Amino acid sequence: MEEKTSTARVALKYGVVTAVVTMVYSTILNVSGLGQNRLLAALTYAFLIVAIFLAMKEFREKNKGYISYGEGLGLGSLLSAVYGFLTSTFTIFYIQFIDSSSIAQGLDQLREDLEKQGKDDAQIEQVIEMSQKMMSPGIMFMSVVVVTLISGFIISLIAAAIMRKEKPVFE
Repeated sequence: MEEKTSTARVALKYGVVTAVVTMVYSTILNVSGLGQNRLLAALTYAFLIVAIFLAMKEFREKNKGYISYGEGLGLGSLLSAVYGFLTSTFTIFYIQFIDSSSIAQGLDQLREDLEKQGKDDAQIEQVIEMSQKMMSPGIMFMSVVVVTLISGFIISLIAAAIMRKEKPVFE
């Protein structure tokens, strides 16, 4: 009897590969001074979307062309968890040991954005204080993981619906 491919194995493979690609891309952005560009930073979600679809495609090919909705959803969610954990770990490491000025740059960008919106000094200081509290390593780690998990789950809901191909009942 043939052994069925594991969703965990495929998810782990694509989660690690996508995390490494994202880490390299993020490092390039930060080194080139484009790390605060929200549009370029948001492209990392494109990496996650592509990875989820490719993982589901590979899983389906290895399972005689079939993938259930639940398998697709589980695969995408697990991939997102692996990806979120690794990228969050890298982000904390990068901020703590490689470029500690990135938080200050982010806060400066936030201040600038709030000033453009016409916020008064008291409001700006209140937002800056709250943002500084949210940028502690523990909170930042958890928030990146949670946001990635939620985003990956939503992407997986859609991708699983598109990629699913149920095995016939009487085959």
